[in-house]
Formats: sequence, structure tokens, C-alpha cells
Amino acid sequence: MKIMQVEKTLVSTNRIADLGHRPLLVVREKAGGARQVAVDAIGCIPGDWVICVGSSAAREAAGSKEYPSDLTIVGIIDHWAGD
Repeated sequence: MKIMQVEKTLVSTNRIADLGHRPLLVVREKAGGARQVAVDAIGCIPGDWVICVGSSAAREAAGSKEYPSDLTIVGIIDHWAGD
């Protein structure tokens, strides 16, 4: 699992059918870090800190083992104590 921040919504109207209509979001692990695309399984908004899973856990969290995702948001972080 990774802690990431939602940066913005990604709009992709032309997709393979297997992606369906699930929302896609641009996320980063830290400011200035590499951007990644995550499937939003729970309803996030830009600025949210979230918990993401990858690999087969990402596919299952997005809906099935066949779902074409390698990063899926599974939780919104409400609060965590400092470093």
C-alpha cells in the first residue's frame, strides 16, 4: 500500500471496454514526485490523501482480477499523527 495525494481528475473518453466508466485520478506520492494514474474505487476529490494498492490487489479492488488496473484507491485518509 502507498500513501498518495490526489492531484486532479483525468478525463479519458476513448478507452478499452474493460475499463468501463470508473473514474481515473492523477496521484503523487510526494510534491514533485512522478505522477501516476489510479482508479478511484471510492469517490475522491483533488487534495485528498489516499491509500492506494497495486498489482493484483489493485485489480480486485477495482472490481475483478481481470480489470486492467495496476493502481487503485481504496481509502481516504482523514488524519494521521506526524512523522
